[in-house]
Amino acid sequence: MSNFPWEIVLAVLALVVPVFAFLWEFVFVGRKRLGYRVQVDTTARQEVAAENAGALQRLDDKDGKALTDPSFVLVRIENTGTTNIDSHDYAVLGNVQAGVKINFPDRRVAGMVVTELSDEFLRENFGENSGLGVDNIVDGDGRHVGVIQLPKVPLNQGQHYKVLAVLDRAGPKVKKCPDPEVIAGIKGGVRNGAIRETKSRTGIPRWLTVLVYLLVSIALAEPFVIGLATADPPPLDCARGTLTITGSTAFAPVVQEAAAAYANTCREARFAIEMAGSSAGLDRLNQQRGADMLAFSDGVKGNRSPQLLPRPIAFLLFTVVVHPDAGVRDLTLAQLRDVFAGRVRNWRELGGADQEVRIVDREALSGTRTTFEQQVLGAIEPGENSNDCVEPKAPAPATDVVRCRRNDTRSLLDAVAGTPGAIGYSELGAAASRPDVATVWIDGQSATLEAADHGAYPFWQTEYAYTYGEPKADSLAASFLRYLTNQVGADIVRSHGDRPCAELANPVLCRPQR
Repeated sequence: MSNFPWEIVLAVLALVVPVFAFLWEFVFVGRKRLGYRVQVDTTARQEVAAENAGALQRLDDKDGKALTDPSFVLVRIENTGTTNIDSHDYAVLGNVQAGVKINFPDRRVAGMVVTELSDEFLRENFGENSGLGVDNIVDGDGRHVGVIQLPKVPLNQGQHYKVLAVLDRAGPKVKKCPDPEVIAGIKGGVRNGAIRETKSRTGIPRWLTVLVYLLVSIALAEPFVIGLATADPPPLDCARGTLTITGSTAFAPVVQEAAAAYANTCREARFAIEMAGSSAGLDRLNQQRGADMLAFSDGVKGNRSPQLLPRPIAFLLFTVVVHPDAGVRDLTLAQLRDVFAGRVRNWRELGGADQEVRIVDREALSGTRTTFEQQVLGAIEPGENSNDCVEPKAPAPATDVVRCRRNDTRSLLDAVAGTPGAIGYSELGAAASRPDVATVWIDGQSATLEAADHGAYPFWQTEYAYTYGEPKADSLAASFLRYLTNQVGADIVRSHGDRPCAELANPVLCRPQR
């Protein structure tokens, strides 16, 4: 069934249905149609006793006897078909003058007039010997019935006339008398030619409403029918399989969001995300030599592992972070170097709060730490002397600044947020999402892409994706890398405050112009 042309079938059906509905309504069943509508059927019993009833108090029968329970009925007779109705079209014998009969059970006719002719020339059809008449009879069940007989009036399309009747109750006293019964027939008309009760035409015709609902239903059903009959093909650049992603914890939020978006589009793709730091990720990729693995690194790998091939993905911004109560928001490069070298023990020495400086580092193999050492400090940081970032381990000298290490970006931010006087560093997107830490400007420059691109802000790095050898073009690794650099993944990179390399002046090197 996958090759069955459902689109063509539904398109043809959407065309045939309205055409058939039009022909059925206006050509086949709608040719000759006689209709009626009871526009008024009301009693006057309450008004007769009212103070302002006026003439309604003097309603008399033709013999001068006052009506006891009068009522009024207005009936409209009309040609609702698409062709003319002639006098010989009425379904009665030729010698019968009346073509339409209106019965009023439990009432008798006290008087009637024909009124509101759609065209003046119709008046000639209601003259003497036309078949127009009134009768009051008793049927076989002993029930009183008022009868109005109407002539076989020729009606062109849309023409009508009305009959106004004054009636008096002739049956048991009830709140409402039975509805009038209109009896007539047209030769070759709709539903055996019987006269049909119509509705007001001020609204949308019912057939048109039904047609619109039908067409809307077809339109809504089309994608479901096609979807059930044919399997949804994967998007153009979807790949299948399982891809392991490791490396930089700073880039982990981008990778996780991009992988989830890719898997949502490409349902046969699976991702195992195990971010453990840039150097650890590169070592794992080199050891496992996996074609189904990517390692992300903050910066280049250096001279090791010649089989690992880099691809620049994004231009990343990093920032220095401090505990909000430290009282510092802008430090020079020289001040930062003094702080991380241990030459500043209290923030008041730099105009901040009276709090001891506590340094929270990343582990030695962290790409973020390497970037900080290269781009900001210009030196290698000393080792840690504390586990809890508060008290130094014995036998550390009491004069040393407290230093501790954390394995990933989130742990470092947690430590800075929970330790008074703490200072550390992080990828900008992760730090910006934490209201419990404060970011620090460097030399009067905030961490912005413009400042870094013009060489005014030093704390940045190029994020690389590494593969072991060249991945096959149709592999999940190659497809995901294309997704990150050219498709929705680039929007995700941008949403985290980073810039896709393709947007820089030199996308191959993916570094500032300076």
